[in-house]
Amino acid sequence: MEEYRSSGPLQPGDRAPNVVLDAITHEGKIAIDDFRGRKPVLVGLFRGLQCPFCRRQIATMAQLKAALNEKGVESLTVVNTPIERARLYFRYHPLPNLLAAADPERVSHRAFGLPNPEFTEDEDDWPHKISMQTIMSMRVELPDELPEPMNPMAASEYLQQKDGYEMTEDDNRMAATAMAQLVGEFLIDRDGVVRWSFTEAAGGGSNMFRAPTPEEVMSAASQVVH
Repeated sequence: MEEYRSSGPLQPGDRAPNVVLDAITHEGKIAIDDFRGRKPVLVGLFRGLQCPFCRRQIATMAQLKAALNEKGVESLTVVNTPIERARLYFRYHPLPNLLAAADPERVSHRAFGLPNPEFTEDEDDWPHKISMQTIMSMRVELPDELPEPMNPMAASEYLQQKDGYEMTEDDNRMAATAMAQLVGEFLIDRDGVVRWSFTEAAGGGSNMFRAPTPEEVMSAASQVVH
């Protein structure tokens, strides 16, 4: 597969790369260029399905699909999970509105400029390096899901148990190579140009484990179709 790289997260005005991936929710391939010249598309690039925060963000994207479609905007979810594992997961956890693709090599994440930070003992160089002390000082707030704000490790463990999610060999392999892979959502117009984005890389780390609100996404979608 052709390799794409970007020096940092793509910004509004940047042209989106034509990444081609295996489709999860139907047979064949999905390419960014499939939407070019036809309609805008919201592309969500996530860590693998082993990430409980990402699973929730993916479900939110699926729930927004109908509203986005009404505005003439398609949506595409990309996960850092091998195709067979991803298809098995969505067979037992169906999201009927989901259009999704598998990217176990994280080609799309690199193409859109999302860093994969290195965990360090005590060195911070955001978004390329992050210390465990910094990670453990963060607090994830999900009032409807967590009993209290928790550090990311504790929050992840709590949500995995809550979901009854069982890690597979594929999950463990993806986590080992990209545990800290940053994620983001990019709204691309019908000409293939990024018009809006929300990434964990932005904000000096304050966006970690956060996602845009549905209101933010729909507001951006309203702008891109006019």
